[in-house]
Amino acid sequence: MMQAPKKRLGRGLAALMGDDTSEDAIVQDVRTLRHMPIEMLKASPNNPRKYFAEADLDDLAKSISDKGLLQPIVVRPMPQGEYEIVAGERRWRAAQRAGIHDVPVLIRELSDGEALEIALIENIQRSDLNPLEEARAYGLLLEQFNYTQQQLAESIGKSRSHIANTLRLLNLPETVRQQIEQGNLTAGHARALVATDSPAELADQIIKLGLSVREAEGLARDAAPNRKPKARPEKDADTKALEKIVSEAIGLKVEIAHRGDAGGTLTISYKTLDQLEDICARLQTK
Repeated sequence: MMQAPKKRLGRGLAALMGDDTSEDAIVQDVRTLRHMPIEMLKASPNNPRKYFAEADLDDLAKSISDKGLLQPIVVRPMPQGEYEIVAGERRWRAAQRAGIHDVPVLIRELSDGEALEIALIENIQRSDLNPLEEARAYGLLLEQFNYTQQQLAESIGKSRSHIANTLRLLNLPETVRQQIEQGNLTAGHARALVATDSPAELADQIIKLGLSVREAEGLARDAAPNRKPKARPEKDADTKALEKIVSEAIGLKVEIAHRGDAGGTLTISYKTLDQLEDICARLQTK
């Protein structure tokens, strides 16, 4: 695998992506903007986005056929004379479907590491990744460029907890990860499965039953390893004595749950309707 630099980009991402609207940036974009034969472009093997929905490509191809390719594709020159796509592979694929022969490109001189980092952050910021691709992108940024989770969260406008929870998806089995990539499971569904012993089996149940995220969380809690019921706190001697006094007075089982200043509850248990009617009659007696 390529050796990426162990530091984050020093240049502004917006300028590199053609999103900077300052005068200097626009002049630079005009200088590097070209129309290039589409066959001179090739996809990057390091693009974090691996799955392209056919319906989305068809919709974009139709839009390109009607209005043209309005946003340039960002590329970098390669030694073989070709140009590798840094950002815009989906537009490139759709342009091919639309039968476009020449596409607008912005040429950037980038190292392998810079190209990878731009591709990762650009895809994340523009929400072009499915949850699993997003998790892989976070992992690469943390590993290759010495980001901390907090720095990454600030860089892409996400919370640190979102980063941490998304990274946990990488711990799921391959079959479950495929369901995420295919859109059969949302990130919320998948996060509920991470801590379970049988995520693949539970994933099948979630998909088969069409469970919501909340329902999936309940299913995962029930299946969690070493799940034990919460132990009731030990009652003090005074509470036990009161239970005994009331129980002997009415002839039924009584439970008292005292919660200090918040009050509490008195529970009377009965076995037959006659016992219920008897206690109701006693309560009505003035």
